[in-house]
Amino acid sequence: MSSDLPSGSEKLGMLSTAITYLDEVGYDYIGMDHFALPVDALSVAKRQGRLHRNFQGYSTQPDCDLLALGVSAIGRMGNTYSQNAKTIDDYSDTLDQERLPFVRGLILTLDDIARRALIMAIMCRGCVDFQSFESGYLLDFKKYFSRELAELNELADQGLVVIDAEGFRITDQGWFL
Repeated sequence: MSSDLPSGSEKLGMLSTAITYLDEVGYDYIGMDHFALPVDALSVAKRQGRLHRNFQGYSTQPDCDLLALGVSAIGRMGNTYSQNAKTIDDYSDTLDQERLPFVRGLILTLDDIARRALIMAIMCRGCVDFQSFESGYLLDFKKYFSRELAELNELADQGLVVIDAEGFRITDQGWFL
């Protein structure tokens, strides 16, 4: 029953307790629900700005194609995503027909690709450099993401991000949230 589940503020409190405890015993907070020892590859990658994220969570491996194997698996090949059949019967039936078990897919647009890169920069490095992003995606960052930057100002007012002429970065409090 949903009334038995913790509220948003209770969940945040639990996360805060976990982060505090794990920090006290020597773990680094990678992000979301990931922790690692300072010598672990994830911690090193985060400190060096080489952290990545995929369907499995944070990773030290750069973006690559992911072949979806198994029921409900999600794959990524180039600029596409696909999802396999969600039940074992549908998955098996499709394979028995010598067809790939995809039930849906998506071809990414240039906008999707730029937004994915932006989300990954925020989630993995906690910062975005406007000039680097503009060079990589051949767009005027402030113009292209004007609506999003306006919304980001609200988070800056709350102390969750710092925005300047060169870009923005997530604060410690913002990274936590």
